Amino acid sequence: MSNQKIRWGVLGCASIAKRSVVPGIQGSQLNEVRAIASRSLEKSLETAKELNIPVAYGSYEELINDQELDAIYIPLPNQLHKEWTIKAMKAGKHVLCEKPIALTHKEAEEMLLVSKEMGVIVAEAFMYRYHPRYERIKQLIADGAIGDLRLIKGSFTFNNGDSTDNVRFVKEWGGGSLYDVGCYPISAARYFLDREPIAATMQAMFSEKHGGVDMMAAGLVEFPGDVSLLFDCGMWAAFRNPMEILGTKGRIEIPHAFLGKNENEGNYYLHTDQGVEEMKAESLDTYSLQADAFARAIYGEQPLPFPLEDAIANMKVLEACLQSAENGTRVTLNG
Repeated sequence: MSNQKIRWGVLGCASIAKRSVVPGIQGSQLNEVRAIASRSLEKSLETAKELNIPVAYGSYEELINDQELDAIYIPLPNQLHKEWTIKAMKAGKHVLCEKPIALTHKEAEEMLLVSKEMGVIVAEAFMYRYHPRYERIKQLIADGAIGDLRLIKGSFTFNNGDSTDNVRFVKEWGGGSLYDVGCYPISAARYFLDREPIAATMQAMFSEKHGGVDMMAAGLVEFPGDVSLLFDCGMWAAFRNPMEILGTKGRIEIPHAFLGKNENEGNYYLHTDQGVEEMKAESLDTYSLQADAFARAIYGEQPLPFPLEDAIANMKVLEACLQSAENGTRVTLNG
């Protein structure tokens, strides 16, 4: 492995970048943040100073053309993911892009073609699944700790309903709760089951007050083997993000499946006839873990745990869920 750290540029000053991803990259072992860009030089200079980033640019083009950068992190609004990921790749940069990777799986497939053409790595920024507890939970299932799988349940909701000016409320830009947080339980269920869904049936609350986007959605995602995901997601409800994996001999409870604010909130629980066993999870920065996994893939040390093909598959499910909610029908997936 090279002694030189992967040099990152950040395309935009979104709150997720400032609050979580940039500090995570800065706190990782194999990476450093060298530059940040905004369409306002004043804003990028202010953010660079706040986060101790050496270089600030007043345009996205300047950043992706910086020859001193190896990788670009993109926290831009959903409708800009495809455009700027492709531009960054064509500038020879590896890309970590916020979820959802694009607006449709077709867009994501275009991104995959460019990544292969340019020989660069692209990943969707689902930080939660880089915590080692997820591998352990998957191993518990494989070892038969809860018997045969029967059902997975998941939720991710928060309340942003009082906001009136939010990019999440623009339908044409990929707004709505399914794209924003519904993607989490879907991706987790696909990870635990190691298979792709065959159908989705959803009900949603589309709010005219919020641009007609789905502010709350709930439904059923069917998987092969007579196993389903029951999940809900919302941007106008109290905060929660649990998951439960139910088997014939027990269940695994994850109270904070995607976000935990305090120590020990990563712990999960194995319920069987023998009682309840609390499984301790280390307090780790999953944003740092994500950055280091990305860096190791760039170095060629190990494959990316979740390549772009995974993001394409997740987009197919999200599209089916949204179509079902809009039309009131069961939507089948054809792989």
